[in-house]
Amino acid sequence: MAKSEVFDGDQSVSVAKVTMELKKELQKLVKLIVEDSSDENGFGFIVDKANQTLQNLKELKEGNVNNKQRSKRINETSTTSFGGSCPPEFCCPLSKELMRDPVILSTGQTYDRPFIQKWLKAGNRICPKTQQVLSHTILTPNHLVRDMITQWCKNRGVQFPTALEYSDQDGLTKADRDLFLSLLKKMSSTQNEQKEAARTLRSLTKRMPSFRALFGENLEAIPQLLTPLCQNKCQSDIHPDLQEDLITTLLNLSIHDNNKKLVAETPMVMPLLLDALRYGTIQTRSNAAATLFTLSALDSNKSLIGKVGGLKPLIELLDEGHSLAMKDVASAIFNLCITHENKARAVRDGAVKALLNKIKNRVHVDELLSILAMLSTNQKAVEEMGDLGAVSCLLSLIKETNCARNKENCIAVLYTICYYDRTKWKEMREEESTYGTLSQVAQNGTSRAKRKANGILDRLNRAVNLTHTA
Repeated sequence: MAKSEVFDGDQSVSVAKVTMELKKELQKLVKLIVEDSSDENGFGFIVDKANQTLQNLKELKEGNVNNKQRSKRINETSTTSFGGSCPPEFCCPLSKELMRDPVILSTGQTYDRPFIQKWLKAGNRICPKTQQVLSHTILTPNHLVRDMITQWCKNRGVQFPTALEYSDQDGLTKADRDLFLSLLKKMSSTQNEQKEAARTLRSLTKRMPSFRALFGENLEAIPQLLTPLCQNKCQSDIHPDLQEDLITTLLNLSIHDNNKKLVAETPMVMPLLLDALRYGTIQTRSNAAATLFTLSALDSNKSLIGKVGGLKPLIELLDEGHSLAMKDVASAIFNLCITHENKARAVRDGAVKALLNKIKNRVHVDELLSILAMLSTNQKAVEEMGDLGAVSCLLSLIKETNCARNKENCIAVLYTICYYDRTKWKEMREEESTYGTLSQVAQNGTSRAKRKANGILDRLNRAVNLTHTA
């Protein structure tokens, strides 16, 4: 096999893996768009996410083309005289020095191992050159570039530089692994040692992606981590700082894609997260909500969280209205309610009333309107909206907001109310007669908002015409 083929193959393995993951995500989003096309609730949010995924795919493809062009330049320049200068392709983008041990990151970019490991150990989760989010932190040796550097040095009578000391491929030393095991062991010790170890693990899993990955290598690691919370049967016996550090460590672990399924399916995790949602400090409760949001990226986890009763404490926390927790709670509820069975659970657990109360008080309107629009596919939710004064609330919001997305979601909810509840037609007709609110949206709204507004107007006009005919 030609060297250029080896080079392209080494890089394409990582690029192909990232591309495949993006395509899978896009397929899920397109499926959601198609399945919800009749009512389109939450439509705008999902379309935005699909657009972003498409943009990431485009950037990845363009980056792959650039890598192939760079490969060609390396092959061309390797036979050219450089005098005393080093070809830029042989220099690490971080150190700007000749690479001793070139490795490929998941984005397809090549770096010198010790310098990219230092970057990863600092907690960075993006490619330094492309700024793309890394799908994983595994480093793949770039044998072709190393061979070319070796040959380039040989042709010029320069000794190839020896590789710097480095640790294993995930950026961890033996000392790191020993520290990890010792910290977990302390979770079965005195409370002071537990608190110290929990604080350290929280910090390490925040800064070092490789430490998050360690929990996936040891099936007993998560149960060991949570030992202090399981030891104390009474909630009042759990030290609040210890609980916060352990729940936040779970949040850090769940960020790592390979951990999401493991964390969610570890038997003790969900009960402890729900306890933290109900009884922890507000910071702990917020981080528990953020953990559920992060875990709910997997469809199987959405179903699991719904089945164990995760929506009810989230809705209760939403209803309380703590500013620190609102965004995390709203994000978690939205993500969970993408599945139809969780919509029904959310309605049953009081989501409609909690959402409308906050929207009426103009609290986090953008996020909460998106959830309300998504829930309006559920007939029981629509009935509650009508009883709780949603029509007047949404019409007033349309008049006062300049946000096209908010108007679109308001109209989407009004459309479903109009379809299911004839008793609200009079209120909508009076609003239209006095302020022309629906007509304005039909003329100036987004394409979806125009379609929904015209649908409402058509239904109202047909009802008037039928009355006159009779």
